Amino acid sequence: MKKFKFPNPFTVLYIIIILSAIATFLMPAGSFSTLSYDAGNFLIEGKENTVSLKASQSVLDSLNLKMELSKFEEGKIRKPVSIPNTYAEMESSPQGLMAIVYAPIKGIYESIDIILFVLIIGGFIGVFTASGAFDRGLASLSEKMKGREKWLIVAVMILVAIGGTTFGMQEETIAFYPILVPIFLAAGYDLIVPVGALYGGSCIGLMGAMINPFETIIASDAAGVSWTLGIYSRLTMFILGGIVVITYVLRYAEKVKKDPKQSLLYNMDIKQPFSALKKTEQTEKLNLKTQLLLVLFGLTFVIMVYGVSSLGWWFEEMTALFLVSALFLGLIIRLGENAFVNAFIAGAKDLLGVALIIGVARGITIVMNDGQISGTILNYASNMVSGVDGLVFLPVLMLVFFVLAFFISSSSGLALVSMPIMGALANVVGVPTEEIVNAYVFGFGLMMFITPAGIILPSLSMVNVPYNVWLKFVWRPMLMMAVIGMAILAVGYLV
Repeated sequence: MKKFKFPNPFTVLYIIIILSAIATFLMPAGSFSTLSYDAGNFLIEGKENTVSLKASQSVLDSLNLKMELSKFEEGKIRKPVSIPNTYAEMESSPQGLMAIVYAPIKGIYESIDIILFVLIIGGFIGVFTASGAFDRGLASLSEKMKGREKWLIVAVMILVAIGGTTFGMQEETIAFYPILVPIFLAAGYDLIVPVGALYGGSCIGLMGAMINPFETIIASDAAGVSWTLGIYSRLTMFILGGIVVITYVLRYAEKVKKDPKQSLLYNMDIKQPFSALKKTEQTEKLNLKTQLLLVLFGLTFVIMVYGVSSLGWWFEEMTALFLVSALFLGLIIRLGENAFVNAFIAGAKDLLGVALIIGVARGITIVMNDGQISGTILNYASNMVSGVDGLVFLPVLMLVFFVLAFFISSSSGLALVSMPIMGALANVVGVPTEEIVNAYVFGFGLMMFITPAGIILPSLSMVNVPYNVWLKFVWRPMLMMAVIGMAILAVGYLV
């Protein structure tokens, strides 16, 4: 009997798109009325019509939206916000065969900013590889870190986790795989370790997001509380969760290094995604030109992190940064026009599959939104937890947010859709509103470890690791993180 082989990431995503489309035939369509801000006016869109009202705090108060008008005026809240107690069933909008066909295409259109970012990074890496500095620099770094690679894992995970907790660093981690994979492989680790370090580190930050504006702050605004409330609970999650995940990745890495048969990838035919380090290069001294190229390479990533965290950059600016840096690299190494273009295209081609996966994943959300079942799922979820006792309410709500994050993988999108609804339950159940925010942060961050609609499939595609292998690797630390999160929420309620 032929051994079962787990499907390709594209197949996994298409299966989920098909299941989402089937759900639009089985579930009633429905939605909450939404409020959006437009040039001094509030647009309230309901089942029957759209009403325009002059924006004022009294309008927000009358709709039981615990938000400040200034947040809309300053542009901090731009997406439509769900209005509590306004759920209404709508005419069914089932998504048929053509919707399934169009879903990944629409997803690629809607994800074009991220897709271009990934392709330009690929081109940047391609040009840098053509210079030869990439191999020499990695060999030099590997030689210096020899015997201390585990501390590189710790450093990478802490830095990425800090990026996650401060500005939601996740998509940006894709750029670092070409750097870390050859080093970790040369150290005797397998291809799961760089994913555990980079993606696992970012999820630590998301699950313990203290000041992430796209997750914690926007959720707090939507719930009507200051983001500083509950920050110590999130700090505790960040520290304890970090200890759990970092320790788990380190133990796995050292186990594989001592005995390669312990690898979850052992005996699997997996193509190595990036060039291996050459032993002959490890003693080669870096000349001035190579050092200049390495400085420019590293500086590009430093500028990216600074731009996103301090200057409000997003994909347009980051993409432009890598394009300009690629041009500078070409000038420094005096790469001819044809050679530059060929190297750039070759690098972009290597990440084409990763880029397309991002777009196809977005198709899942498109099918559910077009079928108008996202609101129905949210309504079911809010009804399910509304009658639960206070102490049990928060852990259950965390699991509800965990499930909702599968359907709505955007942190800001889920916050604005769900927090006004769930926040309104705080007074009914008798729990502090800031703990509702923490339940959202913990639940959303936990789902990000595995949701196919997020960045995990593109990350795994970078290193050719099957999704089912990642699930085998990550379920234990996820379970521990879930228990820690529930315990913190219970303590927050009692204290």
